[in-house]
Parts: sequence; structure tokens; C-alpha cells
Amino acid sequence: MSQYINAITAGLQVSDVIDIAIISYFVYRLLGFIRTSRAAQLAKGIVVLIVVYLLSGALHLYALNWVLEKILNIGLIALIIVFQPELRRALEVIGRGSFSLKKLASEKIQDPTDSADIISGAIAYFSSIKEGALIILERTTALNDIADTGTIIDAKMSEQLLENIFYLGSPLHDGAVIIRGDRVYAAGCVLPLTENTSLSKDLGTRHRAGIGITEQSDALVFIVSEETGIISMVEDGKISRFLDIKTVQKTLLAHYMDVNSGNIVTNKKIKSVFKGLKKEDKADE
Repeated sequence: MSQYINAITAGLQVSDVIDIAIISYFVYRLLGFIRTSRAAQLAKGIVVLIVVYLLSGALHLYALNWVLEKILNIGLIALIIVFQPELRRALEVIGRGSFSLKKLASEKIQDPTDSADIISGAIAYFSSIKEGALIILERTTALNDIADTGTIIDAKMSEQLLENIFYLGSPLHDGAVIIRGDRVYAAGCVLPLTENTSLSKDLGTRHRAGIGITEQSDALVFIVSEETGIISMVEDGKISRFLDIKTVQKTLLAHYMDVNSGNIVTNKKIKSVFKGLKKEDKADE
């Protein structure tokens, strides 16, 4: 083993070490930037294509291999087009002289129950007075580019703050609020609208925007209709309507419990939390 290591390091110079260290640093930062942006889903798709391409070659699937080879040959141009917003933001970050990334919603929440109660209390208030609201809970996908379309607040979350933001006379009430952990990160944000043509005609711009952002990220979204006060939840591009406030509170509690455990909330996990809470309710009775 020592002879093998000596053979590798024999021609290694100080300049080579510096060269490798610089490249490693930039690759590490690039992967970190992709992981905490909406480009993460696109990057995963590209990795899948590369893996399938290699497997098709090994398994002698010539037609599939040929098609994927042609796709990957024009991949650089496609990447520039597809990742244009992310590339622009990365260059802006470099230009500002800072390429560090802030921790997102994976930070520990001091009181998950309190955070869930604050949001559910605000949603209940909006529903009772039929005040429109669009609340985004950021997960692993950073929504910095969406936050830049609104006003950065980065303040400790409270019911009063959320109620003031969505107050009809507020200049920020028409946009979306982004919640990062237990802080209101940005308000008045503009979201991409879904292109799903099979949605009900009853769904307005606020609902279509909520669906659109979940199609491009792993965010959890709550919407209160301005016309009816109906509460809706959106996840992975799928909308659930006519939610009661108890369901909202349980979903939020499941979300924050998973944030503290370092996991990502899924429908299966939310259902398991519901079952546990139901057993506790029966025991209390």
C-alpha cells in the first residue's frame, strides 16, 4: 500500500496540491449552491439521465444509448438556458464577494408547537374575516430568487406580523410570505403561476401561484381564499381544499417536528403524526 501511495505522490508538486484544492473548493461551493436552490431538482434529473446513459451502454441498448448521447451532446447549451436564473444569481453572489450560504429551514426550531400555533392562528384569523393570504414554508429548496421579488423582512414570526402583512391596506398584502424556519423571511413576493390546464376554474391567481411554486420546489404552501375564506394546502403541485384549522395545525406541527429532526416532511409522515395525535385525543377524553 505504501509503495502505491508513493507512486501516486512521487510526481506531485505544491502547485498541483493548490490546483486540486481550488477546484475542490469551487466544486464544493457549486454543489452547495445547487442543493439549496430550485436547481436541485433539475440537477437530479440530469444525474438520472447520465446514469441511464451509462447503463444503456453497458446493457447494449443501442437505440436508447444513441438518443441519450445526442441529448447530452447539446447538454451544455441546454444547461445555460435551463439554469439561467440560478447562474445569474450565482454570478451576482460572486460579484458581491460572498459565496457563503445561510442555513435554511433545517435550523433547529426552539418551540415547534409555538411556531405551528402562530401560523395556524393567523390562518384561522384570515379565514374568519375572509382575508386573502398566501404563506410559503421553505424546506430544503432555497427560495432566495423568489424572495428577491418582494421585500426582505427576516423578522421573528408572530401572529401580529402576519396579520399586518396581509391586512388589506398593506402594500405587501397581494404577494406571498416566505417563512424560513421560525422567521418571516420575505413578504410581497411574486410567484410563478402553474401551467396546469386541468385545474378548476374556481381557482384564482393566488391558488395558481401557490401550486406553481410547489411545482418548482419542495415548499409547503397554505392559501386562504379572499372570496370564501376557504383554507387550502399545496404540496408537490397538488392542492387540498376545505381544510379545517385543526388539520392545518397538525400539518404545521408535523412540519416543524421534522425540521427539528433534520428530515423532510412527507404525506406519509404527516399521516403518522395525525394517528398519534388522534390516539392522544382519545386518551384525553
